Amino acid sequence: MHLVRLVYASSKGPEFTPESLENVLASAKQHNARDHITGLLCFNSQYFLQCLEGTRTAVNKTYQRIVRDGRHEDIVLLSYEEIYSREFSHWSMGFVPASSLTQAGLIKYSGSPFFNPYELAGESAHRMLSQLREAVPVV
Repeated sequence: MHLVRLVYASSKGPEFTPESLENVLASAKQHNARDHITGLLCFNSQYFLQCLEGTRTAVNKTYQRIVRDGRHEDIVLLSYEEIYSREFSHWSMGFVPASSLTQAGLIKYSGSPFFNPYELAGESAHRMLSQLREAVPVV
């Protein structure tokens, strides 16, 4: 089985409510644990940046579920590649709050001090999430 890594950006969709983030994380952890998907999600109250790792079939099915989810809109696939090993293997879905985003980190990967994942190249998004994983506690 081939492992793949998928990175996408999206915006809050019309079905996003104040409780949605908590529900998205709980649902992702449940589905991802079942499907052996690992990853990391970054959200700043408007934009999502997420990395998913796992088998090609499982990641593709998960991405299609996200595409159909009304809590997301304007979904853009930033990167999709075969990988040799996982980088986010500690989490079925790790979460990076906006408070972990620094201007220096954002400028390093996007050239802007503001978090807008649509302005990131796929490799830049992946590297930024890899760096941010240090801020996520392993539970």
